[in-house]
Amino acid sequence: MRGFSRLLCCLLAVLLLTGCAAGTVEVETEPDPEAETSSTQYLEAMDTFMSLTAYGSVRDEALEAAVAEIQRLEALFTVGSEDSEISRLNRSGTAVLSEDTAALLGRALEIYESTGGAFDITVYPLMELWGFTTQDYRVPTESEIQSALALVGSDRISYDSTTSTVTLGQGQSVDLGGIAKGYTSQTVIDLFEEMGVASAMVSLGGNVQCLGCKPDGSPWRVGIQNPAGTEGTIVAVIEVENQAVITSGSYERYFTDEDTGKTYHHIIDPATGYPSESGLCSVTVVTSDGTLGDALSTSLFIMGLEEGTAYWQAHSDEFQAIFIDTEGNLYVTEGLESVMLSDETYTLLTK
Repeated sequence: MRGFSRLLCCLLAVLLLTGCAAGTVEVETEPDPEAETSSTQYLEAMDTFMSLTAYGSVRDEALEAAVAEIQRLEALFTVGSEDSEISRLNRSGTAVLSEDTAALLGRALEIYESTGGAFDITVYPLMELWGFTTQDYRVPTESEIQSALALVGSDRISYDSTTSTVTLGQGQSVDLGGIAKGYTSQTVIDLFEEMGVASAMVSLGGNVQCLGCKPDGSPWRVGIQNPAGTEGTIVAVIEVENQAVITSGSYERYFTDEDTGKTYHHIIDPATGYPSESGLCSVTVVTSDGTLGDALSTSLFIMGLEEGTAYWQAHSDEFQAIFIDTEGNLYVTEGLESVMLSDETYTLLTK
C-alpha cells in the first residue's frame, strides 16, 4: 500500500545504525534536503536507549537542555536509585512531592480510575517478585503472588493535590516506570517548542513522539514492529504530526522458565499478579498526549481486544490504537486508516 514494501529496507538500515529494538521506530524514507540543519543526541536513561533529533537554528541548545531535563526527571522517578524521590516515598510511605513527581503521580491515579484499575503503579512488589526489576527472573509461588497482591491497589493511595502530599497504603510501594517515559517525551517536546524548535522527534525506547512535521512539510513516519517477525521487521507505518506513537508488547522483556519451558513477559496484570494473558502480544497507541499514550499502551494490553476496543470507543477523541493478537491478527481503529501504510490484512475497528 502506497509503497509500503520499500519502507522495509529503509527501516532495517535505521535499526542497524541505532541498535534500536523498540516496538516503534522513526522511519526515514528518502534523503532529507534540510538534513544539515538537524542535530541528534543519543543517551541512555530510564533503563532505555534514547535518541533526540531537532531541526533549526536553536537545535543544539535545545538538545543540551533536553538531555539535562531527562536526567533531572530520571533522578526524580527511577526506583533504581535509592536517592530518587519515588524511592524515598517507598521507604517512608509518605512525602510532599515536587512539581513533576506530583503531576505524574496525579495522572497515574486518574488513569487508574479511568481504566478500571488496569493501569496500577502499585504493582511494583509483583514486578520485584518476578525479577523484572533486577533481571533475576523466577516464577513465584502462588502463596507469594497472593501476598504481593494484598499490597496492590492505587485506590489505597491518599493524595492531596493541593499540598502535593501522598501517603501510600500500609506496605505499599509504587513504580512510575509505566508512565514516566511518556511524561518525559511530552516534557521534552514541550521544552523544544518553548525554545523555538518547530520540528523534532524523540525516541525513548518504545516511545516515539514528534513535534510538528519534517522540515520539508511531510509527516514523520513511525514503524510498528512485527511481534512475530525477526527483529527489525514491521507490520505497519504510521504517518504523524505533533503526536506520540507508543507501543507495549510481550516481546519486549520476558524470560523462559527452565523447568517448564513456559515464557513469561513483563506486563503484569494487577488483578491476577501474573503476566497478562489477554490474548494480545502488542498494543500501539497514537495520541497527542505522550503521558496518556504510555499508560494506555500497557492498560489496553491488559484489557485485551474486546475491553480495549470498548475503552477506545468511549475515548476516541483522545487516542487511536493498533492491536495485534497472539495469532498475528491486526486490528486498527478507524482514525488511523488514512495515515497507516501496511501490506497486512487488518480488521478496522469502528465506533
